[in-house]
Amino acid sequence: MAVKPIRLFGDPVLRTPAEPVKDFDKELRKLVKDLTDTMIDASGAGLAAPQLGVSLRVFTYCVEDRLGHLVNPTLDLSEDQEEDEEGCLSIPGLTFPTPRAKRAVAKGFNMYGEPITLEGTDLLARCVQHETDHLDGILFIDRMDPEQRKAAMKLIRQAEWFGEPVPVIKESPHRTLGRAL
Repeated sequence: MAVKPIRLFGDPVLRTPAEPVKDFDKELRKLVKDLTDTMIDASGAGLAAPQLGVSLRVFTYCVEDRLGHLVNPTLDLSEDQEEDEEGCLSIPGLTFPTPRAKRAVAKGFNMYGEPITLEGTDLLARCVQHETDHLDGILFIDRMDPEQRKAAMKLIRQAEWFGEPVPVIKESPHRTLGRAL
């Protein structure tokens, strides 16, 4: 089991758009396993590579007994929206009402480069949107209206973990393009 530290709000990697995956290789499969192990250990519904400090377009999900991953996702969203409580492993212990499309169709690839389509409503749709936002450097609090976001930021600043130092990750001497894996 390879449980990795999850990057917290304030870490610049969470605000940086991730790079598309180009190599569907052993390193990508290890990243997917690390994401899955860390997500399950943290009891999360999803986890994106930037949350582990890896700037690649990959996320894992575990919603309604569906466990999987998606590489280089694109989204097609319904126009109808709903607001529901949402949280994030990078903003631990806090949830806020966040508007999202009710239905999402995500297209991308599995870790072997085979095309896959993931369709979902409700929690799965919310999860896919949330994780894809991470890949674009967007956090769920960015989706809130200004007043709600202001209140959320106040609670975040009061959180025990806020302002903790960003974990130092040593660069691998192997072909990871300087990304910690």
